[in-house]
Amino acid sequence: MSLFLRQPRQVWSADTNTRMTTINSTKTTPSNNNDHQAESPCHNDCLLRMDQVSKIFPVTHDRRKHLKAIVNQLGHGRAIEGHQVLSGISLCINRGDSLGIIGENGAGKSTLLKLITSVLHPTRGEIRLNARTAALLELGAGFHPEFSGLDNLRLVAAIAGLNRQQIAEREQAIIEFADIGDYIHHPVKHYSSGMVVRLGFAIMTQTDPELLITDEALAVGDSMFQRKCQRWIDQFLDSGGTMILVSHGMDQVKRLCRRAIWLHEGQIRAEGDTSEVVAQYLTYQDQRYEQQHATQPPSFHGTTYGLTRFVINARESVQITAGDPFTIEATLHSPDQRPPVIAIGIKTAAGTAVFGTTSEMAEVTPRQVSDHRFEIQVQFDSTLLQPGEYRVFGHAMDPEGLRLFDTVSCALHIEGVRDHPDGFVRLMTE
Repeated sequence: MSLFLRQPRQVWSADTNTRMTTINSTKTTPSNNNDHQAESPCHNDCLLRMDQVSKIFPVTHDRRKHLKAIVNQLGHGRAIEGHQVLSGISLCINRGDSLGIIGENGAGKSTLLKLITSVLHPTRGEIRLNARTAALLELGAGFHPEFSGLDNLRLVAAIAGLNRQQIAEREQAIIEFADIGDYIHHPVKHYSSGMVVRLGFAIMTQTDPELLITDEALAVGDSMFQRKCQRWIDQFLDSGGTMILVSHGMDQVKRLCRRAIWLHEGQIRAEGDTSEVVAQYLTYQDQRYEQQHATQPPSFHGTTYGLTRFVINARESVQITAGDPFTIEATLHSPDQRPPVIAIGIKTAAGTAVFGTTSEMAEVTPRQVSDHRFEIQVQFDSTLLQPGEYRVFGHAMDPEGLRLFDTVSCALHIEGVRDHPDGFVRLMTE
């Protein structure tokens, strides 16, 4: 976990007649395929502005190209050729914003955070930062492993700009928030990953940041500490704080962030309201899953229980309107002519389980249509399900319902307007 705590470096900006932290590199003309990115909402209360920022990492595995990259770095001060991680990123973070950054592994999310925190510098474009910034990034960096937790606490707090009196006044609050007991006096190299995160986050809470930047670092903490951090973040945002969050947890992004951007192959593919951007991203993920698994044959080989057909409304991917019923049809193979049990489950596109049942629980027995073939048809009411992307799973089990032999899934998209941004079901009240 890299813990970055920095005061803004004041540089005069003639364009705005104000003092701003400015990280400059070669400015380029915006490319046509990224024109929409320059339309980010921005006003005078902007804490962070990125204009057509790109990042290229030089090739290092090829000796000739590596030498050429060194020459370019010495002659031009930047890489000209190599692997382009980010391309034409433009965005503005205003005071009080909470921005979620989502995308697949390798999309450029962590690189973007490193550019914002000055760990890396852009190949092209301009970044302007005007805020006291605290960042929790990669696990393990930011602390001296040989120093004790207490020594690291004092060192990092001093680097963050706190004077000796402020450190002494806030030291106990940091120790209590971290809650790592006597380990505060032990070398950090003996800490678990969760303890490192505890100490890093605790220090950050006492540095009065204006802009909080966090990656997936909090995911390694235990559930109790995660709840403590969530409460602090809620209070931070309610008091007017600004946050940038990178996460693969869509529920967390929707709960904490008002806006979101979806990074795809180094470019902003979607930007706007969090729920809408997350829905677009999950739809894309679902489509990719369908493409990758569309031609896969059944996993059974005729000697075990299995599913030879599993569809919703006679299709492997279906779209319905909220409230409409849908019918699941399945054909099962039985090697011993006994009726198998089928389990049916519904999950969100993010993988959260919403519903599950079995033919045994529903008191529906598959109908035998030939020696080894059974069929079943079950109708469901979608009234209680919130609009969104779901996957419906079918599991072939033995007649006793104890062992699972085969799994097939279908995509279910429910159209409509969500009456609440959170949750998956709509319970009726009287």
